Amino acid sequence: MSLRAIRSHPLRSALTTLGVLIGVAAVISLVILGASLQAEVIDEVGGEDATQIYLWNAPEDAQGPPGSGARAVFTESDIDELRGINGVEGVAPYAPIGVDSLGHGGDTVAGGDTIATDPSYFAEEAIAEGRAFEQGEPEIVLTPQAAEGFDEEPAVGDQVTITFDDGSEAELTVVGILDSSEARSPFDGFGEGSRLYVPTEPYSRTTTESVGDEQRVYAQVVVSAEGPETVESVGVDLEEYLETESDAATLLPGGFVFEIQTNEELLEQVNDLLATLTGFITGIALISLLVGSIGIANVMLVSVTERTREIGIMKTVGAQNRDVLQLFLTEAAILGLLGAAAGALVGFAGGYIATQFIELPFVAPLEWAIIAVCVGIFVGIVAGLYPAWSAARTDPIDALRYE
Repeated sequence: MSLRAIRSHPLRSALTTLGVLIGVAAVISLVILGASLQAEVIDEVGGEDATQIYLWNAPEDAQGPPGSGARAVFTESDIDELRGINGVEGVAPYAPIGVDSLGHGGDTVAGGDTIATDPSYFAEEAIAEGRAFEQGEPEIVLTPQAAEGFDEEPAVGDQVTITFDDGSEAELTVVGILDSSEARSPFDGFGEGSRLYVPTEPYSRTTTESVGDEQRVYAQVVVSAEGPETVESVGVDLEEYLETESDAATLLPGGFVFEIQTNEELLEQVNDLLATLTGFITGIALISLLVGSIGIANVMLVSVTERTREIGIMKTVGAQNRDVLQLFLTEAAILGLLGAAAGALVGFAGGYIATQFIELPFVAPLEWAIIAVCVGIFVGIVAGLYPAWSAARTDPIDALRYE
């Protein structure tokens, strides 16, 4: 009887389920985007086995991504001392450089993100073609996206011209092309990008004489531990050195503190942020489900009014209140189920299209399909409770007299 009632008003039933469909689809799409973004971050930043430790400085209670607001305080002497700490495999200073353009073969493109660092910034397997640059040499390593910016892509051994912000130029030899354009550390940001990597010697130009002799200084440093099991002890030794013996402690501005963060700690922070953001946006999407439930309640109230005489006849021939209640609750639950099932399909399809468009891995939490169906049924039942209760309380005599 419930199915027959739904089929008798196909357009009204379809519009009623549309509200639930939109709500469920929005929730599932946002959950998929959140899960996919989380998977991307885990893949880029690394998990518990990561051996990188990131050093920078920032104002107390500063907000923002790693490295934001940092001042150049880590001297060359500090870098050498850090390399000597037990358990440290490599230390790579990180210095963004202002570059206006990059030229090759008569073609000029925007410079992209240019970073002066150490060869230890790259793992050997990260270089798809060629090798890492050498300190003191006019050499450069490119991401694939930086190379693809030219009509004729530069290859290993080609010459490129960098134009710095101050108008000066430098001729460099391309010695390596990385295996991907993904970020190499949180200081690079997240996602793919056109990035250029050059040696700190001679291209990092920020110096200080405040510690006796003139030295290069850096705002960020990436330390590689020998293994995951040594990360914690290395982090303790790094903090002790920076706080008590380093030049950086002398150069650190007032109100600034050292930040020492491992991949695992960074991952936890990013995951907490993503969970909060996803939860907030999903909460907004749940408003669509509320609108859908109101639509079901409205249709069920109209249905009760339209079928008043039918209810009277049912009760006259022996139907109990629970029978009438069950009839209308079933009808509301079916409407919710249909909307949720269709919404789940639309949500997964929408999530897939969105992740492909923004180039994220597609992560589909299948349990949300089950949750969506359960939520649809629940929304339908809750929305249909009052109309069903109202129908069950209808007096059969009054119902038979109803016109």
